[in-house]
Formats: sequence, structure tokens, C-alpha cells
Amino acid sequence: MITKREFLTGSIGAGLALTKGIAASPQTEGRQSGQRIPSRMAKTRKLFQCPPGFPNAIAVTPEGLWIGEQKMSGAQAAAYHLPEPKSLTEAAWLVDWNGKLLKTVTTPSRNTSGMAVGGGYIWMVANAPPEGVFQVDMDSQLVSHRQIPLGPAEDGGGCHGALWHDGKLWIASLRLRGNLRVDPSTWQPEFLIPFYQAPDRVRYHGIAWDNGTIWQIVGNDSKRYSEYRPGLVRYEAATGKVLETVDFVPDSSDPHGLAMHEGKLISCDAGIHPGWPTNDSPTAGWIFQVDFI
Repeated sequence: MITKREFLTGSIGAGLALTKGIAASPQTEGRQSGQRIPSRMAKTRKLFQCPPGFPNAIAVTPEGLWIGEQKMSGAQAAAYHLPEPKSLTEAAWLVDWNGKLLKTVTTPSRNTSGMAVGGGYIWMVANAPPEGVFQVDMDSQLVSHRQIPLGPAEDGGGCHGALWHDGKLWIASLRLRGNLRVDPSTWQPEFLIPFYQAPDRVRYHGIAWDNGTIWQIVGNDSKRYSEYRPGLVRYEAATGKVLETVDFVPDSSDPHGLAMHEGKLISCDAGIHPGWPTNDSPTAGWIFQVDFI
């Protein structure tokens, strides 16, 4: 376990390296030494549709699948040609594995793009003002609203993913350009895995725990579904080393949230993708499984 001083020193070094276009982590060492990162392919298989709305985050618990709702309002709604929502609250839906709605928790999160469930709470992570992480209990009561650490007190930046593991909260921080492990009680940052760096992998989405490793959705910049090339990257959680990458076959669903269930990666197709027409993906609003091939 690294100390806070070591973390801060390493984070500064990572930030300086990233400004030069180089990720300060073991993931670059393999390329510099001529080693190739293993790669394979995957396809997607539709499971069921989410409740009406835009699903941009998921989390798995013994009770079923939690789905985080994303809403667009104000300038974002106008940009996506969507009507202003009647309510700004965003739901966390619990469904069974046939898609049946079991429970709805309402949250004050905004433009939710990541979620985790653990410690008896739902952790909804915003990607629009007022930003931050919303800790909500199962009765829809707000417990805390805190910004992603190591940033301005009022705006720690946006997030595209979260997960809960072993009493810790991992946050896919866009400002830090890394997956940050935080102690949810003290809100102290503990460890940072810099985002995987590749010329065609500049977008980062959901994260999921897998037996000491972390999967993350990555992708290229694009203007429509037909141009998108989504993929996955797998990090060693203890070091941040990139273990492998995955490309999706053409015509796969557009992955946003990510979770692990019974050895299979599960994802959701939000229906909203930056730069795309709304619902451009043919599987918008679906929950789907990732199958390696």
C-alpha cells in the first residue's frame, strides 16, 4: 500500500508525463521494450431492455442488476435535441436478470455516467455540474455529495465509470485521466491507474472488477455509430500494468457501463454518445453481454 505522500508524488509525475502524451505507468514499458500487449476479439449479445430512459451505468449485486439513468438538461438537452426533463432527479433502477423492475432509487446526480453499489449505498457519479459523487441510501436519501479528490473543492471534474470492491470505491476520473481508488469513509485517494494510452483509444468509459484485475471500456472519437471502434483494456489492479486489449467485432452494441456477473462482462448501450445523433446505435437502451471470441 502506498502512502499519501507517495501517491501525490506519483500523481504529479503521471500528470507531467501525460502532458507529453506518455502514460506514466507500466503499460508503456512493454511497448518501449518491444513487447506486444496481448489482444483478442469480442462480440455482444443482447439480454433485455432497460426501463424507459438512457442507461449509462451499471453495477451487479446479489439482488440483481443496478442501472444508472442518464438525463440531459439545459444546454446538453438542446445539443442532443431532447426535450427538457420534467424532473432532474436521476434513477438507480434495480432489475432482475430478465429485466423486471424490482426497485427504483431516486438521486440528485446529473448526467450520470458511472455508478457503484456497496457498503449499503448507491454511488452515482455525475458528469455535469455540480459534478461529484452522490452517496444515496436505499430510501433515496442523500448521504453525501463529494467531489473527486485532487481537484478544486467545488469541481473535481467528470467521471465515466465507477466500481465498488473490498470496501473501496474506484472512480474513472476524466480530469485525472485515470482510475482512482478512494477510501469511501475518509475520502482519501489511495491509488491511481493511468488510462491506457493509444492513438485510437482516446475515450474511456465503465470499469469492472475481475479477480484482481480491472476491465475498462475504451474507444475512438467518432461522429456516428458506424465510425465507432469500441474496445476493452485490462489492467492489473495492484500495479496498473496493461495485461491485454480487446476489440469488438463490427455491428456490436455501444458499451458504456460495465460490470461482471458470473464470469461474464455485462454492459449497457446508453443511446447517448458524445458527437452522435441520439439513439444512433441500433441497440440503444439495451443491456447486453460481452462474449470473447
